[in-house]
Amino acid sequence: MKKWNVLIVDDEPEMRQLIKLYLNRDQYFCLDAENGLAALDQLKKTHVDIMVVDIMMPFMDGYQLLKEVRETSQVPFIFLSAKGDDLDKVKGLRLGSDDYMVKPFNAEELVARIETILRRSYGTQSSQHSMIERYGPVSFNLASRTISVGELSPRLTLKEYELFLFLARNQGRVYKRDQLLDQVWGSDYEGSDRTVDTHIKTLRLKLKNHGPLIETVWGLGYKFEGSV
Repeated sequence: MKKWNVLIVDDEPEMRQLIKLYLNRDQYFCLDAENGLAALDQLKKTHVDIMVVDIMMPFMDGYQLLKEVRETSQVPFIFLSAKGDDLDKVKGLRLGSDDYMVKPFNAEELVARIETILRRSYGTQSSQHSMIERYGPVSFNLASRTISVGELSPRLTLKEYELFLFLARNQGRVYKRDQLLDQVWGSDYEGSDRTVDTHIKTLRLKLKNHGPLIETVWGLGYKFEGSV
């Protein structure tokens, strides 16, 4: 099953965390940004399958963000806003959003709407080509959950694969151990953050000469650097 990348854009940290809590439970990868400008920066660096966006934010509101995104991308877009007037909904939909939910919202309904929009936007993903994602020299087969890099096709455990894919999808961005635990293992994981170090070590061993694709940023965490 494909793990979809969701970008959550809201200036309230608590709201971003609440949405991530429910989406992580349903095995989504979650990225977040505190405003429209930060979201545009994320989109330049990261593959995103769907966006969940607040309207009232500093620097760039949700409407302007949608206009900017639609100039180059048709990524599915859900507004999640306290602005509940019909005129606001109509404006959002006419600008090109796929859905509009009013705060306070039912988190289960949000997950269901995301699933529906992804199904409508991407179909069943039955095409083998559509199930391949490439980052630097690494190809990820989303159907079989396998990878190839150069002439290597190392056999990875599920968590090794999910960890490697998450880092690759966020190429160049440094993640701390606790952030990786939250994104890959889930916020309810109770083990030590050293499990991340163990998985990184085994990944590098299996990647052999390509091990440096996963870089250690001393004092901070890990990142994927596809140009190595």
